[in-house]
Amino acid sequence: SAGKDKTFVRGAHRNVGYVIKVLGDHPLSSYSTVDAAKFRDWLIDQGMARDTIKRVFGSIRSIINLAIKEQGLGCSNAFSGTFMPDGLPVTKRQPIPIDDIRKIQQKCRDEDDELRWIIAVLSDTGMRLGEAIGLLKSDIVLDGDNSYINLKPHPWRRLKTPGSKRQIPLVGASLWAAKRVLKQSPDTPFAIPKYCSDEGHKTNSASAALNKWLRNHAPEGCVVHSFRHSMRDRLRAVECPTEIIDQIGGWSTAGVGSSYGNGYSIEVLGRWINKLFITKEPQTAQNILLNGQN
Repeated sequence: SAGKDKTFVRGAHRNVGYVIKVLGDHPLSSYSTVDAAKFRDWLIDQGMARDTIKRVFGSIRSIINLAIKEQGLGCSNAFSGTFMPDGLPVTKRQPIPIDDIRKIQQKCRDEDDELRWIIAVLSDTGMRLGEAIGLLKSDIVLDGDNSYINLKPHPWRRLKTPGSKRQIPLVGASLWAAKRVLKQSPDTPFAIPKYCSDEGHKTNSASAALNKWLRNHAPEGCVVHSFRHSMRDRLRAVECPTEIIDQIGGWSTAGVGSSYGNGYSIEVLGRWINKLFITKEPQTAQNILLNGQN
């Protein structure tokens, strides 16, 4: 676990604990594919969703593969290729409707504290919660019409993928929150010192607190990560090119060509993000008449 955060370590220990609880603590060579299937069935009986079960299996497979290679073992990995039946429950995060986002953003301005700044930043950037929690103040660049977050890995917070390193335009509620962050706690370099320090970031604690608050202000089934889903839908709605959407959100882009060059400039990304805030005045009869006279 060298170089990994506490969440990774805790998850690895938890998943190993599951295996020992269900199958017992035995030499790796003694586990069989029948054992792996039994373990899968136990996870299903716990009510875990399909994606959660796959994550647990992925963790166990990686741990065993590493042990086999490092220890020079001659056995195979019994947890590789385990069949996953159709019909398992799927947890699908719902996007937050734009009307609810606007109401939530106003409540963030009204309450104006660290937790609400996090929500406001997420609401108009589509960042992952862990990305926002791990920011330094120096990662926030206020530059007139081209203000942005310079998202990069730090010792206390890795990024999920290489493509997650990116620049994200600051507009709307996210720009307001970024300015509020920079005005607070001048004695610390961390943007969110309540949940981040040199020792690591407390994304799980932040998630619990934020989701508890959101339950009273967002539709049922919506969580903090739902802002990320909403951002993709909002960019689709203004017909933003997929490649630009992927760059803004740090999503993997298909195709070899996407790995060439440095990507779109912050000015181009900003123009598309700003399209989310362009509203047309309703064309009432009076407006049509006035426009005709002009």
